[in-house]
Amino acid sequence: MKTKGNLYITGTEPRCGKSAICLGIMELLLRNLESDRVAFFRPFIRPNPRTGKDNDLELILKYFDLKPDYERCYAVTVDEADRMMAEGLHDELMDKVIEKYEDLKKEFDFILCEGTDFDSSSFEFEINADIANNLASPVILVSCAKNKTTDQTIASIEQAKNSILNRGCQLIGIIINRVDQEKRDELCRKIEKLKDKELIFTIPDVPFLGSPRMKEILEHMEGRLLYGKGLLNRHVSSFVVAAMLLPNFLERIENNSLIITPGDRSDIIVGCLSVLLSNSMPNISGIMLTGGIIPDPPIRRLIEGYSLMVPIISVKENTFPATAKLNRIHPVILPDDREKIELALDTFEENVDGERLIQLILKKRPDILTPKMFEHRLIEWAKRKRMRIVLPEGEDERILKAAEFIIRKGAANIILLGNKKEITQKTGLLGIDLNGIEVISPEKHPKIKEYAEIFYELRKHKKMTRELAYDIMLNDRNYFGTMMVYVGDADGMVSGAVHTTADTIRPAFQIIKTKPGFSIVSSIFFMCLRDRVLVYGDCAVNPDPNERELAEIAISSAQTAMQFGIEPRVAMISYSTGDSGKGKDVEKVRLATMIAKRMAEERGLNIKIDGPMQYDAAVDPEVAKRKMPRSEVAGRATVFIFPDLDTGNTTYKAVQRSTGAIAIGPILQGLRKPVNDLSRGCTVKDAINTIAITAIQAQENEDTGN
Repeated sequence: MKTKGNLYITGTEPRCGKSAICLGIMELLLRNLESDRVAFFRPFIRPNPRTGKDNDLELILKYFDLKPDYERCYAVTVDEADRMMAEGLHDELMDKVIEKYEDLKKEFDFILCEGTDFDSSSFEFEINADIANNLASPVILVSCAKNKTTDQTIASIEQAKNSILNRGCQLIGIIINRVDQEKRDELCRKIEKLKDKELIFTIPDVPFLGSPRMKEILEHMEGRLLYGKGLLNRHVSSFVVAAMLLPNFLERIENNSLIITPGDRSDIIVGCLSVLLSNSMPNISGIMLTGGIIPDPPIRRLIEGYSLMVPIISVKENTFPATAKLNRIHPVILPDDREKIELALDTFEENVDGERLIQLILKKRPDILTPKMFEHRLIEWAKRKRMRIVLPEGEDERILKAAEFIIRKGAANIILLGNKKEITQKTGLLGIDLNGIEVISPEKHPKIKEYAEIFYELRKHKKMTRELAYDIMLNDRNYFGTMMVYVGDADGMVSGAVHTTADTIRPAFQIIKTKPGFSIVSSIFFMCLRDRVLVYGDCAVNPDPNERELAEIAISSAQTAMQFGIEPRVAMISYSTGDSGKGKDVEKVRLATMIAKRMAEERGLNIKIDGPMQYDAAVDPEVAKRKMPRSEVAGRATVFIFPDLDTGNTTYKAVQRSTGAIAIGPILQGLRKPVNDLSRGCTVKDAINTIAITAIQAQENEDTGN
């Protein structure tokens, strides 16, 4: 069975037993999917100081013999993540996570992701929700009921559920781990009222799974092994501090306990050795000698003479500091601990309805596209084929930084227009590497006369003279850059950081002109909301398009949406929905909808178009059910076509400012070759995104032969 998907497992708090849950879910996945098409990914890892590897990552990869190499299955270490967050580099950190994840996604059909292991549960929860959204992954929450009352467990789950949903994540299940068997029935009754669409399971506490091995204790305590090298795999279920007289100590020994005593307590050591020989005493898993004290030679000879032995370790801390440190140990399921692994798998299978869970996991495909994910995709799509993008504003700092980033990522080949000496000086001061970037001074370019002659031929019917054409090519870099695109010396152009929109797009209207079948150039904005990307058109170019022009804008916008991985469901926006209203403006939208549907059919485009409809009917499923119950677009629209520039521009700015959405654009459409405009208040990121979009448009033009 093949499928495409992912799942993100995160805890509501530290040490909630995610690794055992990951084992169970990976087992489920491998029973239902091709094993060589399933991968495991951790955004942040915490390498073991001894092995240099993250335990959970090693556990899943080794036990299930998964295909991807260890280095491909994580983004950064916890220490590196902490440093980047402290330096305010949250976006850069998320870029690294997405980049490593997308690398796996190219090769594998399903990726199981395990969340972070930070010590701060609130910070951990927030960043895990952010990562899950940016990976478009549904979530399973793992909660821990250990040492909590039933009401405390319920409150913790409610808070976590509300938080994860409020952050826009898609929750498919909650697993309550380490539940006290005596409280389980009561907990199950109370969680019934919590259930919504997600599944909730409870898993009982299995003390053995939370017990450390002696080798884990030795490593955690940074101790010295005195005896029992081959016995370090013994599990420890309890700690007993032997600070009393021997008779009192013997009464306190529990099965599989670790005895903690000062290294000079010979009586306790001898007593422990006697316990090993007794059939009437509990078993001892190990002895920890504190204070850095080694037993005297006679005691050592006595120990060495015993045929039955346990690990004996020495630690430098005194008894009570050593005990406090030991209590902070976090037992894990080690990759070679088959006993624990098999017990964890059996426990999961006995308590989780695997069939219901796997059906939901494989069925759930969140329709999530975050701004960060969209921006990452733009760069990845641009990298498919490096197009030549000319930037007329070569001296602007933002453009220089954006150009360097694009070149470093291999997303396009960059041509800067400007004074080469000034650009070199500025990049030197800014520490920007110009390597791989072509810099052209228009006045020194060997083709300037050729460009001027072509421009003259194109515009002579508008009373253009050769002298004026040359003067424009010499002094207006936007015209020069546009001509480079027109003749094929560049594949696209981006300007507007220091020029007005009119200055940027006027040369394109005069030189490049519209595609066949289109009478106008229009624009769209990509509106990047928290969990999706919408397309708004036209919000920047056409003040009051007629019915035919509005239909063209709808078709162009739908094609642009498809080009950038967004399924087009086109809503023709008006102040009235369906047949509920009358008036000239509503009739314009109604007629434009009919024309757009006919144009789509004539061009063989499978596009859902509906209208007129109000904005709330377009975006809200509940409103759509009441106002347009049979519409395939209402409540699910991804492309919004506004009836005029006034409505479009006002709406996009209102949404941008009130929701914090990222608006990328305007992106011009309908031109034979791509030219795009930046805002004069643009950021470096805006410039990067627009360059990448222009490169993708150029790829499309080349593929279609336009």
